[in-house]
Amino acid sequence: MILAVLQARMTSARLPGKAMAPLRGEPMIWRQVERIRMARSVSRLIVATSALPVDDPLAAFLVSRGQPVLRGAASNLSDRFARALDAAGPVSHVVRIKGDCPFADPALIDKVARQALESGAAYTSNRLQRTYPRGLEVEVARADALAAALAATRAEDKPTVSPFEQLRADDPRPAHCVGERDLSGLDWRVKTPADYAFARAVYDALHPADPGFSMQDVLDIIQGRQDLARWAA
Repeated sequence: MILAVLQARMTSARLPGKAMAPLRGEPMIWRQVERIRMARSVSRLIVATSALPVDDPLAAFLVSRGQPVLRGAASNLSDRFARALDAAGPVSHVVRIKGDCPFADPALIDKVARQALESGAAYTSNRLQRTYPRGLEVEVARADALAAALAATRAEDKPTVSPFEQLRADDPRPAHCVGERDLSGLDWRVKTPADYAFARAVYDALHPADPGFSMQDVLDIIQGRQDLARWAA
């Protein structure tokens, strides 16, 4: 069983409340949930957010849609991942996705998960040897290795250090998922109003015909759009 954990929050210095900002009539967080659920490798998805009142609307919306939500200490990522592991029950691997990535590619999630299963590595990602755009990061950890990283993370580090960061630092033989082209210079994360406008433009162009549009679809649509040139290869 593979568990996906989507980290999300309402606080953002440059774009407050972005998780609930609409894309084609639904909050960005829901569009991301839809796309992660399309990944065939994912058995279960949990959205992890904080217990702060500011994140109440996010949690309430997701619960109203039947999406499992786990809430924990706002500044302690280890706490939230530990709770997610406990809540999910027996799992073999954990996939980590961040909440500012509305273009999360189901096929890419499956590719990284497949490599994790085939390699047996404690940590597999397309992040360390980066060839994919920022915003398409997929990290997969063996559940036993993640649990060990949670236990090993020093108490004073837990508020700021993700267990995945601990695992990256400790694993001597991580597995790397690399693409055919080096697109590491692209950044498709939604962090600013301009990034959000880009996401809206892409969703307006691609989502009606194919809600599961791929990374290549995004590349194709922005190549011919002068207004989206800053996000193009």
